[in-house]
Amino acid sequence: MEILILEKLKSIEKEYDIEILFAVESGSRAWGFPSEDSDYDIRFVYKHKASWYLNLWEQKDTIQFMTHENFDGVGWDLKKALKLLSKSNASFLEWLFSPIIYKVTPLFLEEMKSLATEFFNPISTYYHYHSMNKRYLENVNNGCFTIKQFFYTLRTALCVKWVRLHNTIPPVFFNELFVLIPENLHGSLKDLILAKVKTNEKDSLKVALELVDFLKETVSKNTTTNLKKAKSIDVNRFNHFFLKNV
Repeated sequence: MEILILEKLKSIEKEYDIEILFAVESGSRAWGFPSEDSDYDIRFVYKHKASWYLNLWEQKDTIQFMTHENFDGVGWDLKKALKLLSKSNASFLEWLFSPIIYKVTPLFLEEMKSLATEFFNPISTYYHYHSMNKRYLENVNNGCFTIKQFFYTLRTALCVKWVRLHNTIPPVFFNELFVLIPENLHGSLKDLILAKVKTNEKDSLKVALELVDFLKETVSKNTTTNLKKAKSIDVNRFNHFFLKNV
């Protein structure tokens, strides 16, 4: 499948006359708990030729595509990506730190990660995941939820907890969040992940009551405490990085 993805990315570069700086997997495949019918959520950052940016009018800064192979692609122009990075946009941070990389300019990605880490805004990221978590939790509280909804709810709750405790960017790969889960629950949670891999997105599976109780307890304790104020954005650093890479 990776070969097909790389071929699609190459065709996108040619069609739009752009250069893709990095392309990764996002969503459940990057998190480590896909289902049998999960899409490939391909996310990428690209740049145009320098002359494209010398335009009086705003131009489209997003590329999207869907294919019959279930490739769900979204790409952001470098300028848009950097603006979102300056705000610690949580979705973009997940792109940056995805464990599944399809295409990359190594130095570019490492320098962008450094900017993300140095200017990380815990408050912004906390509220992003907290807002999502409250929305997801409604289904769990109603007692009617799919396996996908359970894992999405648990993952966002753990991301909130991570930011609350560490004031750092939460890991993308779900297994790295296990340090926030009592060891006696690890076995049943890993079994549930294995079961999810063999099911479809909308399937329901029986979730152990102890896992549901842990989820609800985690959400109830995720109150804002000791969140650090973000470091002021160094506009010159961001501009320099942009100009260097255009």
